[in-house]
Amino acid sequence: MCPEGRVAGAVVREDGRLLAIRRAENGTWELLGGVLELTEAPEAGVVREVFEETGIHVEEDELTGVYKKTTRGIAALVFRCKPSGGSERTSDESTAVDWLTPEEVSERMAEVYAVRLLDALDGNGPHVRSHDGRHLT
Repeated sequence: MCPEGRVAGAVVREDGRLLAIRRAENGTWELLGGVLELTEAPEAGVVREVFEETGIHVEEDELTGVYKKTTRGIAALVFRCKPSGGSERTSDESTAVDWLTPEEVSERMAEVYAVRLLDALDGNGPHVRSHDGRHLT
């Protein structure tokens, strides 16, 4: 199996709201991200993925966590980002784009996705966590 690099963006607005999408394939709320292109730097990949999925331009701020899915051996790097322009729009991958409060993140997202956004807010990263696809392990 060829390893893949994955990145995600925890996009935080000045008012503390976090950017999220409702995925088209399963209706779940998640943060933005995806697979890095072969020669792409992680920081560039997160900027590209956020824009592709939401229409929001961002500036990458810092690495806030590394999250390994133990059932597949895939690790994702999560970067806190600041919005720098653009406007919200859906994509082929999403049916909704919204700015959520931390409380809404906890209510709407599965634990493995919510923790990535909430970790980006606490300033104690980078966090290193493992999960089975649903719950932290």
